[in-house]
Amino acid sequence: MSTFDVATARDQFPALKGDQIFFDNAGGSQILGTVVESISNYLTNNNVQLGATYGTSKKSAAAYDAGCKAAAQFINADPDEIVIGPSTTQLFRNLSFAMKHNIGNEIVVSKIDHESNIDPWTDMARRQGLYIRWWEPTDKKNPKLDIQDLKPLLGVRTRLVACTYSSNVLGTINDIRKIADTVHSLTNAVLVVDAVAYAPHRQIDVKAAGVDYLSFSWYKVYGPHNAILYGKREAVKGLLSLGHYFNPSDSLEDKIGLAGSTYELAQAIPPIVAYFGPEPTKTWQSITEHEEKLQSVLLKFLSSRKEVTIYGEPSSNPRLRVATISFSIEGHSSKKVVEAIEKDSNIGFRWGSFYSKRLVDEVLALAPEGVIRVSLVHYNTEDEVKLFVKKLDDYLSQELSLEDLNISEKPKE
Repeated sequence: MSTFDVATARDQFPALKGDQIFFDNAGGSQILGTVVESISNYLTNNNVQLGATYGTSKKSAAAYDAGCKAAAQFINADPDEIVIGPSTTQLFRNLSFAMKHNIGNEIVVSKIDHESNIDPWTDMARRQGLYIRWWEPTDKKNPKLDIQDLKPLLGVRTRLVACTYSSNVLGTINDIRKIADTVHSLTNAVLVVDAVAYAPHRQIDVKAAGVDYLSFSWYKVYGPHNAILYGKREAVKGLLSLGHYFNPSDSLEDKIGLAGSTYELAQAIPPIVAYFGPEPTKTWQSITEHEEKLQSVLLKFLSSRKEVTIYGEPSSNPRLRVATISFSIEGHSSKKVVEAIEKDSNIGFRWGSFYSKRLVDEVLALAPEGVIRVSLVHYNTEDEVKLFVKKLDDYLSQELSLEDLNISEKPKE
């Protein structure tokens, strides 16, 4: 795309030609038609092992290399600073096994993160005898990763801080640059950032963000089911290699890739990068403006209902949040609300905790059914959001009428 237009964007996604309205994009976006074609073409014509001297193998290797270069370009990194793998969960787990710390060192872990950026570090702490300090926001309705809450957790023994760019439940954008600067005020600490819920909505520049490690999944960013992990060159030098003893061990891929990068998926990344056009910054800005309109419609309605609690930033300001919106309705089961609206429409959305179990259970202190989540991206339309608002309004009005009916039918004492 050279300039953003929602109709033009939708034409690039084959799945959007059907009737389903996709409001579960935080669980996985729809895939670009050009990516599907790229995968099919590779499997049809170049599906061989890399590294041989015959022609097809050379073509396959060139396609894979082009995929890695495009992935690095997408986040303003160099190809030797990234590794492609099956998922963010797996890449963070591999990274945790490549780190070595001394007994008694400390790590700081955000409690509002997806478990993929918690489990690897709690397990590493158990294996290596480290102390865990939990970074837990004080505001339970609009939890934010505040620097003032972080600073008391840091000390001379701190070696790692793990947090999210934007929660897959809350949608609130955290100030990663400020967090990075605070972490790097310590001599030996690194910052690990989960950008899975942020990457579909905003352009990522790892150098500007100041992170040491950052990961996200391409299947949330209009591509296939794989992921990328960036590692700052200085940080990567200190990692152990998990690879075979006779293989190279210099780059991040050498050290923790473990042949986990599926060739046909990795080589399909260039069409994703191309989708954002020759001036991606302008495209992303247009996407941000469009998504602000979408989230404004929904948030305005939710804020108008006294029985609705929004979790995360209630403002539609795009500097403060992305278009992943979670809420609950007093006196109503999250599961039943979703099922009722899905029964009455072609809108697909979700209820639950979405692998952010500690956030939903311990910070928000919600029931097992968790939140109702509507996760929008740039190919969604204002008409789709307005339809959802109408269906939710109809549901609430119907439920209110039933409550009134039940009250009026109660026998007099």
